[in-house]
Amino acid sequence: MAVKVRIPTPLQRLTNGQEVVEGKPGKLIDLILDLDSRFPGLAERVSENGKIRRFVNIYVNEEDIRFLNAEETEVKDGDEVSIVPAIAGGRGWS
Repeated sequence: MAVKVRIPTPLQRLTNGQEVVEGKPGKLIDLILDLDSRFPGLAERVSENGKIRRFVNIYVNEEDIRFLNAEETEVKDGDEVSIVPAIAGGRGWS
């Protein structure tokens, strides 16, 4: 069994259109780097200098990693990781 990683639509071009990919258990940042070895460009869009970019939200089993151990969060076989780009913008109230 592996860790399932849900890839958001904007990043699926890096994963050959795959919505879900599998990765190795361990620290979350190591999982991201491992995925980057198979899907080049993924890590630079999700992380910078070993930290998750602030406009990217990552959940492990539906729990926000900011309330766990951030990049150091351990992921295990069977866990599900979701990468969710933050959405900003829009029109102000008139």
